Parts: sequence; C-alpha cells; structure tokens
Amino acid sequence: MSTDTLAAPVAERLTPAVRRRRGDISWRRVAFGLLGLLITALVWELVAALKHDPVILPSVQSTASTFWDYLSQKYPAQGKTLGQHALVSAARILAGWGAGVVIGVALGGVMASVRIVRYLLDPLIEITRPLPPLAFIPLFIVWFGIGETPKFALILIGVVPVMIIATVAALDAVPTELVQASRSLGASAFWSLLTVRLRSALPSIITGMRLAMGGAWTSIVAVELIAATSGLGYVINNAGVNLQTPLVISGILAISVLGILFDGALRLLHRATDPTAR
Repeated sequence: MSTDTLAAPVAERLTPAVRRRRGDISWRRVAFGLLGLLITALVWELVAALKHDPVILPSVQSTASTFWDYLSQKYPAQGKTLGQHALVSAARILAGWGAGVVIGVALGGVMASVRIVRYLLDPLIEITRPLPPLAFIPLFIVWFGIGETPKFALILIGVVPVMIIATVAALDAVPTELVQASRSLGASAFWSLLTVRLRSALPSIITGMRLAMGGAWTSIVAVELIAATSGLGYVINNAGVNLQTPLVISGILAISVLGILFDGALRLLHRATDPTAR
C-alpha cells in the first residue's frame, strides 16, 4: 500500500450507490426552505401594512422595486449601481479572506507540526482572538488612511486567528495511525503533512473557512460604513442618513445574496471532500 492510497479521499472509494445518494438534491429540504422564506415575506408585508410608514418599514413590493431599480441606477448620482457596489465589497472580501485563509492554514500547519512554534504563537493567538476586528478601525484609519489597505488589514486580522485555530484543531484530530503508516512507507514529515494530515483535515478546515467568511462580511461592512466611498456598507450608511429605508434593506439583501453564494460554494467544496456531509 502506498502513501497515495492512504491519502486518497474517502469519497474516491465510495460505492456508486453512495455516490448517487450524495448527489441527490433534497427537494423536501428546498421546499421547506422556500416555505420559510415565503412565511417571512408574508409576516414582513403584514407588519409593514400595520405600521403604514415606509420610513420605518417599507413593504416587500417597495423594497423589491427599489432593489431592481438600483441594479441599473447609480447611487449616489455620480457613484455606482447597487450591483457595482456589491462587486466592490465582494472583491474586498475575496482578497482579504483569501489571504487570511492561506496565512492561517500555513501557520496552523506549522504550529501543529513544530511544538516550539506552537508554544511561541499560541499565547499571541489567544490574546488577539477575543479582540473584535472592529476595534481596530480607528487605528487602521490613522495608520493607512481610508483607502483599500485598512479594509484588507481588517479582514485579515479577523480571518487569520479563526483559520489558525481551525487548522490546528483539524490536524490534531487526524488519527495518528494514518501518519505513522505514511511515515513507515517512506514519506517525510513534510510530505505526510501535505498528503495525509491536510487531506484528512480538509473538511474541518473548510468549516473554519465558512466561519471566517461570516466574520469577514461583518468586518468589511463595518469599515465601509465609516471609511469608504463605495461598497454595500457605504450604500447602507448613505441611504440610512437620507431615510431611504427601501435602499437600506436592498443593501442588506445584497449582502445576504452574496453571503449565500459564497457559503454555497464552500458547502459544495465541503461535500466534495467529506462523503458524510449533507
């Protein structure tokens, strides 16, 4: 038996019947999800009708109309469309989150493999982990201004600790027998880390990536509310100042849509690496 056989994902060794079950779409789950959204929309419409104040709570129809209109209409007049603002926020998220994932997984791998490094970095991680990234916004604005750098740095400091902890925990949970078997077959410590430990830990690491993505959205929207001239946080803040509540909710819905798309992509990746994922 080779190290490649040991490291091969379990999904590659599944029977055709199990693979078919994994590929099936749970239409019942989809139906109940759509029903939940419909009930939420009906309750929203009912409360909006009872309040009868579009500034406090606009109707579903008014919000949907505003969302659609601003997909092609610029806001502010010399700014960008809602879709363009969403792309700006998404680009910032992908840059900061992607860099944070790479750095966090790399540091987590080193910490899980080299005890001295783990002892050196673990106190720093524990000190910084409870700190909310939003607390650094004023400091980053002073250091870096209101350009893209503080936004990137804010996402980074929120993502890296989460990914380090997720990576270390996932690697520690890999059965020792797998590592010992790969080493007995001639794999070096580094090769065993890459082909056995990381591949076995990948589903848990992807779960950490999903958690970090949620924190990244919190950070970027917060900093766009304060120090930005574009992005969904900027739109929400300006619309709120001008009492354009339908546009505020439209911005929030745009964040939800992007969040669902990103998380859906990560869920598909998780299912590809874990045969038991649903």
